[in-house]
Amino acid sequence: MRSCPVITAVVLFAAVFYGPLPTAAGGPAGDATIAAFVAAQRALGKTPNHLIHESSPYLLLHAFNPVNWYPWGDAAFEKARREDKPIFLSIGYMTCHWCHVMARESFSDPQIAALLNRCFVSIKVDREERPDIDRIYMAATQALTGSGGWPMTVFLTPERRPFYAGTYFPPRARDNLPGLADVLRAVHGSWMDNRGRITASAKKITALLKRENQFAARSAVPAQTLLAKAYRQFAAHYDRQYAGFGHSAKFPRPVVFNFLLRWYARDGQKDALDMTLATLRRMAAGGLHDVIGGGFHRYAVDRRWRVPHFEKMLYDQAQLAVSYLEAYQISSDAFFARIARGIFAYVLRDLTGPGGEFYSAQDADSPLPDDPRREGEGAYYLWTYGEIEKALGKHDAAIFGFRFGIRRKGNAPADPEGAFKGQNILYQARSITRTADRFGIAPQTVRRIIKHGRQKLSALRAKRPPPRLDDKALAGENGLMISALARGFQVLDEPRYLHAATRAASFILDNLYDRSSGRLLRRYRRGKGGIDGHLEDYAFLVQGLLDLYESTFDTAWLKRAGKLTEHLIAHFWDPGGGFFETAGTDTALLMRMKADYDGPEPSGNSVAALNLLRLAQMIGRGKWRDRAAKILSVFGPHLQQYPAAMPQMLVALDVYRSRPRQIVVAGRPDDPRTHRMLRFIYARFVPDRTLLLADGGAAQRQLAANLPFVAALHMIGGRPTAYVCRNHVCRLPTSDLKVLARLLTIPTRKGSGT
Repeated sequence: MRSCPVITAVVLFAAVFYGPLPTAAGGPAGDATIAAFVAAQRALGKTPNHLIHESSPYLLLHAFNPVNWYPWGDAAFEKARREDKPIFLSIGYMTCHWCHVMARESFSDPQIAALLNRCFVSIKVDREERPDIDRIYMAATQALTGSGGWPMTVFLTPERRPFYAGTYFPPRARDNLPGLADVLRAVHGSWMDNRGRITASAKKITALLKRENQFAARSAVPAQTLLAKAYRQFAAHYDRQYAGFGHSAKFPRPVVFNFLLRWYARDGQKDALDMTLATLRRMAAGGLHDVIGGGFHRYAVDRRWRVPHFEKMLYDQAQLAVSYLEAYQISSDAFFARIARGIFAYVLRDLTGPGGEFYSAQDADSPLPDDPRREGEGAYYLWTYGEIEKALGKHDAAIFGFRFGIRRKGNAPADPEGAFKGQNILYQARSITRTADRFGIAPQTVRRIIKHGRQKLSALRAKRPPPRLDDKALAGENGLMISALARGFQVLDEPRYLHAATRAASFILDNLYDRSSGRLLRRYRRGKGGIDGHLEDYAFLVQGLLDLYESTFDTAWLKRAGKLTEHLIAHFWDPGGGFFETAGTDTALLMRMKADYDGPEPSGNSVAALNLLRLAQMIGRGKWRDRAAKILSVFGPHLQQYPAAMPQMLVALDVYRSRPRQIVVAGRPDDPRTHRMLRFIYARFVPDRTLLLADGGAAQRQLAANLPFVAALHMIGGRPTAYVCRNHVCRLPTSDLKVLARLLTIPTRKGSGT
């Protein structure tokens, strides 16, 4: 095919993108580590492509494809210019199931590889290492197709301007999707015959992206009335039957819980609390939650939360742990604390490196237990009834199965390839009480059987080939986990969580931070750091260090958070307001983006705004509060248009518009009474507060150097004393916990949000 008609958008329907997935032979199955995979490929005499020198586990998985892949960089761009070829850009990540499917189906196909090698320069990008590249071309893909997803497929001119895009393509046409081979021929034909048209189109698309990325500063910070508008938008999309937001696939989005819980605390709108608690309960009861090993999968493909997409991401674990901790603070329901403990147990067991760093993710796919040469999505997590009966015995298996919805013929939905046939996804189908009534036994007996059953299945599952581990450590995601563990220590009084948080923070600062320049690197893997840090790396790590200070009261964490923020302002700040995503060191990028969406992770600007507001209170940087105001101002038009798109930015807006409290505890750190007072504060949901410790020594003098009022705060009558202050003006001090409870209570305006 020498030419193609007008290039049209390729839209992936949800049923195709999210539905039950086929298994396929030929992938790198059977190896739990990337190093073992690479060694095995070399042993087979395979010749690697240019990705072999990369650190990314995802890129290394493609290092032995017959496609002549290049990493993002000058070598690929120069080749495209020299040979006058378009760039075939493929963006994905390690735990992306459909990325693996496309790799097995297309990138391992000699005919497709030959077409790519002859007509294109092929570049493979790990979106988790390079979110800056991903955001630019995701915006282009959404503009061209109306949707987006991974794997992302984008065709570029040698100048890196996009002109055609899609997501997953099968190798040959099927299910109303064009085949990749046909797309490649069509694009090549157009490149040869309609170059002027492609070049003009690419310039227009690039200009559009640059216009969309422009944010005009406003003169005023948005009004607090936006909070009520956002609440109404969430309430309108809430699924009253199964909880969550929307009525098809269900995605955890912890930033929504962050906003709703704070709106409840601020406004007294009980429905905001009810929506959050119900969603957290439904998530924990569904297949999204790993009842055997703890932690949560990425999302559910169904409305009832039962059928998960099985990858496990560190950023989900970190944020959801905080959501369950805050639900526990508000409700005092031990259920939420148990789920949080399970998340921490999973991360500390399966996602923690030898130095205390946290790994990025576990794959959705794993080798099939009965045929390690083949892979299946969720193979590690699924069970037949026979396996459970053999492990637990008929009596206990019947009770365990009733509780967790297990069926003899399987409860997993059928798919065309039969991957889930006869398999069971564990979910909490029935309560402990109903199970006890069904079998005529005491609830405590059911709990004992369930506990022993989980232990036996956990031991049995540990013998299966595990999912691949994405063992890179990202600074930003580690910051989120440090924050979560520090909060876990505070709320659950678990010193091991604080130890893990402190160890991870030390690791990141020792391995990815240059103290002389203040520069932060993004990625660590196998003894080597790399890639300049992005906005989210600085912002998320600073958040973690601030939470670590409020757990240890070691001013070194506070000082480091301040230094990182100074570097961020110096190298990422836009004079027009807000932070760019990058420092501008990669001149190959089409533009410096500003993200304005709080999605599975909060945007860097949202977290940076909150950090600036906290630091203004904790180290007396009043000008940083002004910078937070400029962030809120520059994103104001987007907030006005659809505030529910930026719930974490709304949290920052609420803190800015309110009068946040500084709580200073005067007391000796080694005094049990000081610990008791801190535990009393930690146990309460007080989202607008910062917490400082006046120890009467060097740490207090360091705080007072920036906050002079702290110098005068001291214990009264030799007892630990709390000072609750606003704008550095303190209420009468107290050592009475009942009085302190009244001072910490947030006055609400009952129902004014409706």
